[in-house]
Amino acid sequence: MPISVALVRKLEELDPQLRGVLLAMVEELERQREESVTKKEFNELKEVVKELVHAQKRTEERLGELAEAQKRTEARVEELAEAQHKTEEKLERLIDEHRKTREQLGGLSHTVGYRLEDEAIWALPELLNKDFGIKVLEGLRRGYVETTVGKYVEVNIWGEGEKNGKKLAILGEAKSQLKKRDVSAFVKTVSRLEDMLDTEIFPVLITYQTSPEVEKAAKERNVKIYFSYELKRG
Repeated sequence: MPISVALVRKLEELDPQLRGVLLAMVEELERQREESVTKKEFNELKEVVKELVHAQKRTEERLGELAEAQKRTEARVEELAEAQHKTEEKLERLIDEHRKTREQLGGLSHTVGYRLEDEAIWALPELLNKDFGIKVLEGLRRGYVETTVGKYVEVNIWGEGEKNGKKLAILGEAKSQLKKRDVSAFVKTVSRLEDMLDTEIFPVLITYQTSPEVEKAAKERNVKIYFSYELKRG
């Protein structure tokens, strides 16, 4: 604490020996004050440093926790990636098995369909003659009908027939389970071929099974339905 001018003047009025003692006391007080302030600031600084050390330690611990969490996350991501890879492999196998199953079923369906067509090709000439007086000429066949030069339509059952001296064509199709939409599609094919060939066609459908509703729809469109159990080889 600096000594003021007024205090100096007062001290000058004192005995030199006493003045010296008082000055020494003032200096000691000033020194103690400075030391006291310095210690206080030092202690405050130590507290700040301590807090910073603790904060640094907590930060390092938190960083360690985050690093560990990141490792667990990366491990989990790898597990998920591996699981996804296995799932994709299983899915590919299922797709391949499904494709093979469809091919097998498709092959079986074709086999059943061809068998039904064969039975119809063998039996229809006798049935048509008995039921409608239609005489089949040169037998029935499966194959293609040429509509224009170089253009063909695939047919299940096809042949020429004669009724009361009038020529006509016989068009048949076999379906293991006949649906209403099959009847509609078949009628369209019949109409298209009649227009292309300018020939009257006698349409006939062969099936293992169908509903009364489908039978009614076919009858309304003048399409004859034969069931597999009605087919007899001539």
